[in-house]
Amino acid sequence: MKRLFLLLIIAVPALEIFTLIQVGHIIGGWLTFFLVIGMSGLGVYLLTVQGRYIMQQIRREMQMGQLPGDSLLNGACLLVGGTLLLIPGLLSDLIGMLLLLPGVRELPKSLIKLYLMKMMQKGNYVFYRRF
Repeated sequence: MKRLFLLLIIAVPALEIFTLIQVGHIIGGWLTFFLVIGMSGLGVYLLTVQGRYIMQQIRREMQMGQLPGDSLLNGACLLVGGTLLLIPGLLSDLIGMLLLLPGVRELPKSLIKLYLMKMMQKGNYVFYRRF
């Protein structure tokens, strides 16, 4: 796990820089700069709109006495997508934007559900309950 984390720390910024340089050669440096800024601005807008909707949905489900499992996974995807938008770079912005779009979010949610189910079957989870 440590090796994978170390590889990601080295590979992701290098890939981001390479992508920025290649896109800068194709469309120009200033357009690349404004593309990154524009994608981040659009992402912040989508994050606020989707975040408000998810929070309303969670409140509704809790008032009805239901556990907001799917809504919480949507919120987790929004959190990760918003964090990726804060990282300068085109690839992280693209992945972050995809996590903010409601229809595209289903694949990561299903992967998270599978991971959580495997953890629960193995007994590798912690359940916190507030009294």
